[in-house]
Amino acid sequence: MLRIEAGLLIPGAGEPVADGVVVAEGPTISYAGPAASAPQTPEAEVTTAAAVMPGMWDCHTHFLGSRVFDLAKLVQEPLALRAARSARDLRNALDAGITSVREVGGLGVHLAKAVAEGTLDGPSIYAAGAILSTTGGHGDLHCYPLSFVNEMNRTDGTARLADGTADCMRAVREQLRSGARVIKVCASGGVLSEIDSPIHQQFTVPELRAIVEVAGLADRVVAAHCHGKPGIMAAIEAGVKTIEHGSYLDKEACDGMIEQGMILVPTRSIVEDILTHLDDVPPYAAIKLTALAATHAEAVSMAIERGVTIAMGTDIGLTGMDLPNSWGHNGTELAHLVNLGMTPLQAIGAATAVAPRTLGPQAPRSGQLAAGYDADILTLDADPLADISVLAKPEYVTGVWTGGRRVKG
Repeated sequence: MLRIEAGLLIPGAGEPVADGVVVAEGPTISYAGPAASAPQTPEAEVTTAAAVMPGMWDCHTHFLGSRVFDLAKLVQEPLALRAARSARDLRNALDAGITSVREVGGLGVHLAKAVAEGTLDGPSIYAAGAILSTTGGHGDLHCYPLSFVNEMNRTDGTARLADGTADCMRAVREQLRSGARVIKVCASGGVLSEIDSPIHQQFTVPELRAIVEVAGLADRVVAAHCHGKPGIMAAIEAGVKTIEHGSYLDKEACDGMIEQGMILVPTRSIVEDILTHLDDVPPYAAIKLTALAATHAEAVSMAIERGVTIAMGTDIGLTGMDLPNSWGHNGTELAHLVNLGMTPLQAIGAATAVAPRTLGPQAPRSGQLAAGYDADILTLDADPLADISVLAKPEYVTGVWTGGRRVKG
């Protein structure tokens, strides 16, 4: 049995509690609330902290095992090397207080098995398998022959090109076969892909509807990479669950998301990180990112102001704490959300109580300090409501538990 006594308890949903206690029995929380009402637990292992809160989620991540921002170089390194690097990413995520991730393209479906069986310590992984992209779309590698890209996708599994409703349906079923817990599509162009425009829509509405329908048959939801408004509106019409990035959201799009009960995962971290490291990305990516950076900030602020549901996601995909936008820096997103208009408590909610909802029916009982929820917990030696930036610094995270087992501290 675990007992955590803290000067401040942040439940994830609801108001903070001064002088709080969390009790966990095995993998499940049995009590979380004021110390005055806490049960007596003389047999428990006791931990004290300045603050206790739910383990954080990162809802937009990639286990790529890459050390560079250039996606075309992924295929130039052995898959085994990239997988080995990703094992370090798992450790860095835990040290940063990340206990669950929604991985939207990469090696996550395989790493999830290693974590679940206890071979590797890491956050719980809810992975998409391969990113679904149109030919010539954001998930395509435009500098290589198409035949090579199709063959590489079959062996690497990071992306899957799909065209037409029948092929889209088959592509979803392939990801379900590999163990995907969510389906990821590129509904618009992107920044790190060479030829396409972030503004342009890629999949048609019938294609997106087919993807959503087949995913829904297996109780999976669809996460749609969208920068431009045409792709955003098509994704809303098709019934996806989450919009990723949302760079050109406007009032109409925000209202549509609210009406459909959708969630925005803004990923401001990767925008800020590339802005400050433009020399580290290919020239075409630097041009595209610079063009949309200010608009993205305005769109996210508008979404917050209008009441769109927000979940925390970073788009982190690099290995090594010496690199920008790398695993272990996940908590930087909360400070960005606060800068764009959220309160610290709202930002923490986006990383905890709200985050599991990005999985729809696949969502676990996670992200809250409440009886019956998973004992995914972190302790801090500072108050994140007074200074949200402490969640961006792993040294302030003094303890991390996943399923009631301590994995840091």
